[in-house]
Amino acid sequence: MINVKAFHTITYGIYVVSSFDKSGKGSGFIANSVFQVTSDPPQIAIACNKNNYTAQIISESKVLSVSVLEKETDLSLIGNFGYKSGKDFDKFENFSYKKGELDVPILLDNTIAYFEAKVVDTFDVGSHYIFIGEIVGSDLILKDREALTYSYYRDSKKGKSPKNAPSYIKPQTEDEKSTKKMDDKPRIEKSIKKYECLVCGWVYDPNIGDPDSGIKPGTSFEDIPEDWVCPICGASKSDFEELSD
Repeated sequence: MINVKAFHTITYGIYVVSSFDKSGKGSGFIANSVFQVTSDPPQIAIACNKNNYTAQIISESKVLSVSVLEKETDLSLIGNFGYKSGKDFDKFENFSYKKGELDVPILLDNTIAYFEAKVVDTFDVGSHYIFIGEIVGSDLILKDREALTYSYYRDSKKGKSPKNAPSYIKPQTEDEKSTKKMDDKPRIEKSIKKYECLVCGWVYDPNIGDPDSGIKPGTSFEDIPEDWVCPICGASKSDFEELSD
């Protein structure tokens, strides 16, 4: 038997991994599996779902950058890079970035530090590629900030993993939900409903609200302005569905 909660004990960060296509347009994705594998030469490993457009362009360009996000990164940035395809629009259009030594785009907004690397090896591991990158440049940008961890993103910001992330867990079926222990205490009253985004899976909890968007704790979903959008992926209010008890 697999208990999906066991996966939540594994430590992850939250990063934006970027590269560019043949036309020179940059794209990137949200990654949580980035780690140093050697010190001489300095190399890192990055897991990237094969379905990500960025996986394709990294495979072609053989270069990439990794931006380490700060703890209080705006959810809209994560939604931009994590829930939309670089095939459809310019992900860097509304964000600050620079071109590095390898001409790869490096995200600067909400970035503590960055790395620039040449891809020296690629491993096919089923749903994902693991790119091994040799570091050619790195620097600190926000020296006094904490890094955003996946546990903080999940527990405090109530964020979800994109379906292409290696940490993505398939939602429970109704039969599986029914096996939940009877003594589990709900966080809110039954009369106050939670609503789930049908695009990214983020859950609006009235007890928490959406302070970053001006929605105070205690605001029911019905009282949210109609022009409000999901803080993760930008989906409209109409794209939310009431969660069953």
